[in-house]
Amino acid sequence: MTLLLDPVLTAADAALRTLFARPHATRLMPPPSHAPGEMSDNERRDAGALMRVNHVGEVCAQALYTAQAAVARDPALRAQFLEASHEETDHLAWTRQRLDELGARPSILNPLWYAGAFGLGLLAGRLGDPLSLGFVAETERQVEAHLDSHLDRLPLIDSASRAVVEQMKLDEARHAAQAVHAGAAELPAPAKALMRMASRVMTTLAHRI
Repeated sequence: MTLLLDPVLTAADAALRTLFARPHATRLMPPPSHAPGEMSDNERRDAGALMRVNHVGEVCAQALYTAQAAVARDPALRAQFLEASHEETDHLAWTRQRLDELGARPSILNPLWYAGAFGLGLLAGRLGDPLSLGFVAETERQVEAHLDSHLDRLPLIDSASRAVVEQMKLDEARHAAQAVHAGAAELPAPAKALMRMASRVMTTLAHRI
């Protein structure tokens, strides 16, 4: 009975921490390449909206990795998912700090994003470890491309946000490579397209609310 309850309690604890507790990073926030300048109100608003989207992405990452760890068949893979989740906590803390510094708020739909991502993670995990890893690899590739687009859109003067996004991009690329190395299966094209469509819906809404 205890063995059955452990994943449930771990998942519940992760959800509460992600949605209602203040995240704490294990790494220092990446330093900007140059001192941030004074932003206009429009620049601050635009940067805040983009960092809110990135924060939502990290909320979803916590849900995905927690769910996949809960149903992973291989104990070593479960540990890999949990380790990635811990590293993504740094991203969660960094993006939340930037939101505060920019005077922006997190998405009010975060509980919905978390629940949806957790469900997708459970589904991917139930399909078997190779496909679950394939889901991770494709997710991280899409997130990396998404972060790259944000570097094009963030105000050049907002060097603090840009430093965070650049480090996140490096970490996501490494997570994708680790998943491939661990035996990720290539997802079919329709699945990749569906993931891109879901991501567009989430980013569009999170940019505003």
